Amino acid sequence: MAGYEQDPFYLRYYTGHSGKHGHEFLEFEYSHGRLRYANNSNYRNDSLIRKEMWVGPLVVKELKRIVESSEIVKEDDANWPKKNIVGKQELEIRLGNDHIAFETAKIGSLVDIQDSEDPEGLRVFYYLVQDLKCLIFSLISLHFKIKPI
Repeated sequence: MAGYEQDPFYLRYYTGHSGKHGHEFLEFEYSHGRLRYANNSNYRNDSLIRKEMWVGPLVVKELKRIVESSEIVKEDDANWPKKNIVGKQELEIRLGNDHIAFETAKIGSLVDIQDSEDPEGLRVFYYLVQDLKCLIFSLISLHFKIKPI
């Protein structure tokens, strides 16, 4: 895993809120070859779910490709909706010499994006998060449900 230690790529996404069921959130983080996932929902007395796994260079390459092709590093969250009672989302990425950290309100639908002050930038954020969630949920599902032979 020595190659990962030299790689400055880092990715963290968080979405959550505090409500009648307490602090509920979803978070995933990639750093140095390790992917960590946490999901906390107290609805119906569910408990915290934590998963952690090591990923190979091809997965890291795909994560980087998704981030780079989104061009999220060109965006600025200054005009995005601020966190509110509904909750917040955070995205932090370190890729090469770029380091970005965004914080915005939860996005319920594309209508929320259209009504914002920066619909183009927020759309980039929204679709990047959807792509990352899709990949990471697939990886978690495959890793923890397939039984070895």
